[in-house]
Parts: sequence; C-alpha cells; structure tokens
Amino acid sequence: MPRPRVVSLYTGAGGMDYGFEAAGFETAVALELDHGCCQTLRANRRWPVIERSIFDVPTDELLDAGHLRAGEADLLVGGPPCQPFSKSGYWVTGDARRLDDPRADTLSAYLRVVEEALPHAFVLENVEGLAFQGKDEGLRLLLERIEGINLRTRSKYAPRYTLLNAAEHGVPQLRQRFFLVAARDGAPFEFPRPAFGDGGSLPPFRTAWDALGDLAAPGGEEDLAARGKWAALLPSIPEGQNYLWHTDRGGGLPLFGWRRRYWTFLLKLARNRPSWTIQAQPGPAVGPFHWDNRRLSMRELCRLQTFPDDVAIQGNQHAIQKQVGNAVPSLLAEVLGREIRKQLFGERPRSTSASLELLPPKREPVPEPAKVRPVPRQFRALAGKHEAHPGTGKGFAAAARKADQPNP
Repeated sequence: MPRPRVVSLYTGAGGMDYGFEAAGFETAVALELDHGCCQTLRANRRWPVIERSIFDVPTDELLDAGHLRAGEADLLVGGPPCQPFSKSGYWVTGDARRLDDPRADTLSAYLRVVEEALPHAFVLENVEGLAFQGKDEGLRLLLERIEGINLRTRSKYAPRYTLLNAAEHGVPQLRQRFFLVAARDGAPFEFPRPAFGDGGSLPPFRTAWDALGDLAAPGGEEDLAARGKWAALLPSIPEGQNYLWHTDRGGGLPLFGWRRRYWTFLLKLARNRPSWTIQAQPGPAVGPFHWDNRRLSMRELCRLQTFPDDVAIQGNQHAIQKQVGNAVPSLLAEVLGREIRKQLFGERPRSTSASLELLPPKREPVPEPAKVRPVPRQFRALAGKHEAHPGTGKGFAAAARKADQPNP
C-alpha cells in the first residue's frame, strides 16, 4: 500500500514531518520561507522544498510540486508562526495585539490552502496561547473560517482540537502545544490519551537522561560555553533549578527577587526529569542549560526534540537553536500520525508505546546530580532583601511603559 502523502506548510526544520514519516506518511512537498530551515530539509531528505513565502505561492503551484491535484493530498500539516498568540508575549505586556498583529494572517493563509487543496484531513499546530480562555480570537477565527470552507466547497471538515503535553506521549520534554485535526468527510477524531505520567498508574515520563545518557561529551567543533554576565553563577545552581534557587524562598543566597525574572533564566536540566521547553531564541542566560553548566549541543537539542538521529541541523549555533526550538517534537507527531492513520484512514498500524520508532529508550541507572559550587565572589554583594514580583502587568517593565504613556 502506498504511503499517505503529506503537503507540509511552514515546515521549519521538519520536526512534524519526521514524526509523520515515522508513522508511515510521505512528505510530497514542503513549503518554508526560512533559508536555514530549507538548507536543513535539503541536507536530510529528498522532499521537494519550495523556499518562498506562503503568500507568494499559489496552491496550484504547491500541488504541482508534489505531483498532486486538488482533493488528492491525504494530509495537510503545518504550524503557522505563532508570535501573536504566544504566552511569553502576553506575559511581558499583560495583553497582546493578537489578531491585530499582521503576523496572525498566517492562519488565514493556511486555511486558504486547505480550501483550495481540499486534503482528506489536515493538522494545524500552534502555541497553547491560541486557545487561552478570554484570548481565543485566533481559535474562533479558525472555526469560523473552517465553517465557511465547508459551505463553499461542500466539504464536512469537523475540527477537533486540544492541548497536548509532549511529555505525556513519551517526549523527554515538558512542552505543551495546541493541535487541531479535521477530516474532509466529517469523521470525528479522538486525540491520543496520555501514555506517560508523573506518578500514578502510567509509566513514568521519559527523562533528559533517557534522551542524552548515551551521548559522548561534545567535541570542540561546537562552542557550547555559557556566556554573559551570569554564566559563572550556573555551577552554584542545582540540576533542575533556575535563578529561583538564589531567592529568599530557595536554598541558595538571596541574589534575586522572587519571580522577578523569566522562568528560563539560568534554568538547568535535571537528569531524572524531562527537559524544560527548548527555546528558539535564548539570550545568554536563558536555558535550559546542560547539567554540566554549558549550552546544549546540536545532537542533544535534537534528542530532546526526538528528531531522528540521521537528521543534522545546518547552520551556526544561533541557527541551530532557532530551528530546533521552533519545531514540533517528532515523537509527538508520530503518535498523532498513527492515530490519524487508524481513525481517519482505516489503517491499523502498531499502536503500543513500545513500538514507537522515535521513543527514547529507558536508561538506568541515572547518575546522581553533581554537587553545586559556592556562589562566585563577584555575585555575593547582591545578597540581601529583594522585592518579589507583584503580578502580571505590574513589574518593572510594565511600570516603565505606563510612565512613558501620555496622560489622557
């Protein structure tokens, strides 16, 4: 039986595509604007890649590149750029422009291809903020546009959507994302239930050690040293902790105010727990950092995102971090792809977690954490009483913005 064919939009470095590949799909064509991502795709797979903006590529051209006609694509997948709906943007400002942000037009572009290509089914991935209660304009837009597509094309797309935590499906990373799945014939779709957990009857989460434990220490080809003002403070923070260790509610010295920094500030992996979410654009003090107090290597980043080991990300360290951090964990896409094949294509692929191609193996025993080092002398003068964060929209940055606004 031929493999179901995928049209991939906003492909990035291919995280979702590698997962659907593991679930038995074949990417017929990929559309991606970022040159670095396109270099990665071409270096690792032989998929046709269109390196242009979705706004400049007619759907007919996209289908032609994949040797498809309207209605022939088995699956359309993609994650439109998500900045207008991101949790971090809302955290900074206490609000966000969201649909008024021109970057939100990428949702409409995705749905334009759905309407013109009419795939058997489609998967849309995005940040969890897309469905925030009271801030769900993007979700309502999606549902309204899908209803319009059905009216105009006589299709029966019946969208189902949820938030999936990657760690609950075997990914060694705590990462929550929004997914919407719809089939053209109106068939309902049930999302996979959690297969891993933090205690209880489910098998335990896969951990950073499961993902990285067999890798040798990186060689000198990558500069992974922590940089910047705070780098020397990392060895004084235990595995699995962040700057909060050095507050009056932590176990170290009170160097910072409680929650006065981003959660990812000086954040370190713990060997015996899943990784924190891999960031796409970290500053010099933004983690997660390796427990050896350094940046993560390309292969380590790929392992935590469950990319296949035959994939090598192209570019410098900044480009690698951006490509991997923006990707969907491949194992999560594999789990979703298996369910789509079973429920929407009437196939019966193996469904046990043990048979998942991209699931990291358990590695035991897990080494004990390294002992923390004393706080370096240059930071000890910061020890003292520090005010805790007063709440969303009330911090230093918010106060500065209000001060700059003219009085009505």
